[in-house]
Amino acid sequence: MKRLLLKVPSALASAMLIVMLAVVFTVPLTGLSHAATARELEISVDVALEKFYEEVTGGKEFISESKGYLLFPRVIKAGLGIGGEHGEGALRVGGRTVDYYSTTAGSVGFQLGVQQKTVLVVFMTNNSLKKFRNSSGWKAGIDGSVALIKVGAGGSVDTANIKAPIVGFVYGQKGLMYNLTLEGSKFTKLKKEK
Repeated sequence: MKRLLLKVPSALASAMLIVMLAVVFTVPLTGLSHAATARELEISVDVALEKFYEEVTGGKEFISESKGYLLFPRVIKAGLGIGGEHGEGALRVGGRTVDYYSTTAGSVGFQLGVQQKTVLVVFMTNNSLKKFRNSSGWKAGIDGSVALIKVGAGGSVDTANIKAPIVGFVYGQKGLMYNLTLEGSKFTKLKKEK
């Protein structure tokens, strides 16, 4: 008994891949992560920051010692083989918002479904904050390295041992997430009415 093999012409396969990419990167992300107004974003950032303070002992002191922080309260990741993520956030310096940003990243590998996470990027030096703010599109791992912090026993952050100029925290509904990376995430300034 002979097997019947269907051969898909390479042009058709390429077209199918492009359509699948377009669906993966636009439908789930635009439907789940709408463009927030500045006011909506401010409220979401405040709520996400309070959650960070509740979950991480010493988190409030850690943030107060920083030169600034970028907080994305809702980063949506969706994928079907090829995935993408998107979110909007606020850069705060001295406790007040100075700019709004979006974050995007893509990934390839086995993935199916949708996830939500919160991303907090903390600038510990004036130089790292200045380089970030002066960039037109900052990419983690290329324009600067972000050291992801794993919180120690008891959910506390040990500020004495943090020497990196830029540190990051990723957390979700069940607390801080581990074994994640921000490498390849791109941060782009947004224009929003304050």
